[in-house]
Amino acid sequence: MKSIFLVTVFLLGMVGCVFADGFMVAEYPTGYHPISGLIGSGVNWHSSSGTVSTERPVTALSVKYHKVRVEIDNGIATTYVDEVFLNDFDVDIEGEYIFPLPEEATVKSFAIYADGKKIEGQVMGKDAARATYEDMVRKMREPALLEYVGKNLFRTKVYPIPAHGQKRIELVYQQVLKYDSGMYTYEYPLDTERFSPKPVKDVVVATTINSNIPIKSVYSVNQQIGLKLEKNRAVATYEEHDVKPDKNYILRYTVSEKDVGLNLLTYRKDNQDGYFMLLVSPGEIETKPIDKDIIFVLDTSGSMQGEKIKQAKEAIKFCINGLNQGDRFNIIDFSTNVNCFDSALITATPLKVQEALDYVNQIKSAGGTNINEALLMAVRMLNDPDRPRMVIFLTDGEPTEGVTDIKNILINVNESNSFRSRIFVFGVGDDVNTKLLDKLAQGGRGLTEYVLPNESIESKVSTFYKKVAEPVLSDIRLTFIGQVKAKELYPTDLPDIFKGSQLVLFGRYENSGPERITLRGRVNGQEKEYAYEVNFAVNDASHDSIPRLWATRKIGYLMSEIRFNGENQKLKSEIESLGKEFGIITEYTSFIIDAKNTTSVHRNSNSTWGSLRDIDSRADYYASVKGYSRGVSRIATLSMGAEGIYAGGGSVLADTGAQAVLFAKNIGNMQALESLGGFKADLKVKHIADKVFYIREDGAWVDSAFKKEMKIIEVKYLSPEYLTLLRTIPELAKYFSIGSHLIVVFQGKCYYVKG
Repeated sequence: MKSIFLVTVFLLGMVGCVFADGFMVAEYPTGYHPISGLIGSGVNWHSSSGTVSTERPVTALSVKYHKVRVEIDNGIATTYVDEVFLNDFDVDIEGEYIFPLPEEATVKSFAIYADGKKIEGQVMGKDAARATYEDMVRKMREPALLEYVGKNLFRTKVYPIPAHGQKRIELVYQQVLKYDSGMYTYEYPLDTERFSPKPVKDVVVATTINSNIPIKSVYSVNQQIGLKLEKNRAVATYEEHDVKPDKNYILRYTVSEKDVGLNLLTYRKDNQDGYFMLLVSPGEIETKPIDKDIIFVLDTSGSMQGEKIKQAKEAIKFCINGLNQGDRFNIIDFSTNVNCFDSALITATPLKVQEALDYVNQIKSAGGTNINEALLMAVRMLNDPDRPRMVIFLTDGEPTEGVTDIKNILINVNESNSFRSRIFVFGVGDDVNTKLLDKLAQGGRGLTEYVLPNESIESKVSTFYKKVAEPVLSDIRLTFIGQVKAKELYPTDLPDIFKGSQLVLFGRYENSGPERITLRGRVNGQEKEYAYEVNFAVNDASHDSIPRLWATRKIGYLMSEIRFNGENQKLKSEIESLGKEFGIITEYTSFIIDAKNTTSVHRNSNSTWGSLRDIDSRADYYASVKGYSRGVSRIATLSMGAEGIYAGGGSVLADTGAQAVLFAKNIGNMQALESLGGFKADLKVKHIADKVFYIREDGAWVDSAFKKEMKIIEVKYLSPEYLTLLRTIPELAKYFSIGSHLIVVFQGKCYYVKG
């Protein structure tokens, strides 16, 4: 059999493979052509480098499922990998399994059986693995494997894999997690984008954390996770289907004996202003839940008839059943007229809860939509400054009764909301005025949720209510004391923290060094103050995701300003500048690189830079799954940026309709983005660590930091000088892994790799 390393690298450059935690490759059966499927001897085929060969090509075996279970016990992580590979051929084959091990990992067990015998694997250290990867890259011209230079390597041969059969592999390894200033970091190799043109059917990473020291926060850098957080235990789950994971799974969690934990992560280089992320979490404060005041405001106009009102009533009943006995509440239902369950807030005794449920059951829908009067009644009733105060407002239409002017409604509600009650808004369908709802939530320091056609109102509202049912820390204020200047903080208004949740704050900073941060808020109706000593780094490149997350949140807030106040050149220019610097495609700018002068070319939002096939497939999705007409969906999708940011000229200024709802949802997502999992992959932009690369017209990847006046150091791809450079400056490997034709600016020097 050919060297597995030749086989592996050819595969990665030529045919579709699945590379998640590990991958398995095998030669095609004799005479089988990888393109046509013909059987015969001496069949020619083309390799990834364009050469013609009569050697037998190889294929990756498809994955039936890929499941990972991680158990972390006081900083020691045990990872259980479970995969089933399939042999789709008519004959038995031999495969080889390869896994790039994390640093400092120890393989505890490897289970795979053939003919009743357990197969053993081999662990290669960093030096041997580096030589192996370099050899693979040099011989088969696959730069993407440079990503794994510096990692240990586990490999084993697997034979036989029966015809049309399967082979299950179980790998267990253990490692001591990195720990710094109260924070642990766990990383699992889940990068498949550059290797696999086909989606992985099932990807699951389930992590359980146990700690003797209370867990305060859990944060996923690259993926969106489900999270259950208790005092000394947390469960985080990442699960997707038919996807191509393009980033490693990185999970960070903090521990602290304090009631409220605060952790600072920074990114700063080249003596420029830094970026930071602040995590604030009470974990599980051992006190009774804070008694709250809450009013449910339900639109019962004629347009809510049928399934809408049925689901809305069930959602409100779910919330009422979830009230604590110390809570006070009321129900306001409105159409042309405004009705109220009680004339004032009432305590959630079992008797009153039952009466409220009976009241909801008799609600019927008819008439117009008097939003102004209903909301004024709600905010005026919430007048106790010592308790968390919130309004849950659900509507499916625009105001048609009473005061109908949007600006006047906003002025009236803001002026009447003198105790700054939180307003949480649910907009149902496409007929809502998105600017009104978003402004109401913004002014009320809450948020807006949009329920699209064919989505469940009951599910949306009940899921939300579970998160906000138990306030732990309210009316939060942060103060920075010292020489560091924190600026451009997002979110601009700090939300309350609820049980099991955390506050994630992004910002920029000037200067560096030790700093004192004080946090003030209300716990159980009492004002509390906490103090923390932190350090803003002089140079720290370890958290390279922070700048992009900060920039995305800022763009979200700038887009809100445009939606609410209209376009102006200053805002558009700032969005455009941020988009270019951080590789975020926006409504106003997309980028290509002109090969003649190697400068970026600005293209307006009307340029179509995605393939029509991709656009049509996304439009089909919104038409079939979300319930929009295909015409509307295609218009919205044509103007969708690579990161999921909706473009479309004046559409961003629209108040109502399907596009307006999609824009509003997306801008809200940007403002709340906490991990890179919210970004979608794009063929024209690549993010490697802290760098952004744009594709040039001649196929070269160009570092966004490159300027045409820079002095260039030319290096021929795979030449001895190229490999020597990688050994001398190993940090370049992650950037060189993007391709065989690229420009990289690193430590003041500009390297031009020519393929």
